[in-house]
Amino acid sequence: MAYMISDDCISCGACESECPNQAISEGESVFIIDPAKCTECVGSFSKQQCAEICPIGAPVADPNNIESQEQLQSKWEKLRSSKAP
Repeated sequence: MAYMISDDCISCGACESECPNQAISEGESVFIIDPAKCTECVGSFSKQQCAEICPIGAPVADPNNIESQEQLQSKWEKLRSSKAP
């Protein structure tokens, strides 16, 4: 399942540069995660980097975007192939 950033976000920006898929960007009041790009770091890391770095735990699992490990891996592979020259 993709992650989302809760309203607890303090907009420190620590998570943005940690995302291997560039799924995190600055929103109007808090940072946001694009669920089409979020793979929960499957394919890149063993733990969700945004959740690991966040000082207040604002990145949380998004119940509206439930995906299996296989779906996350497939999404990661598609994202990687679309970045190839």
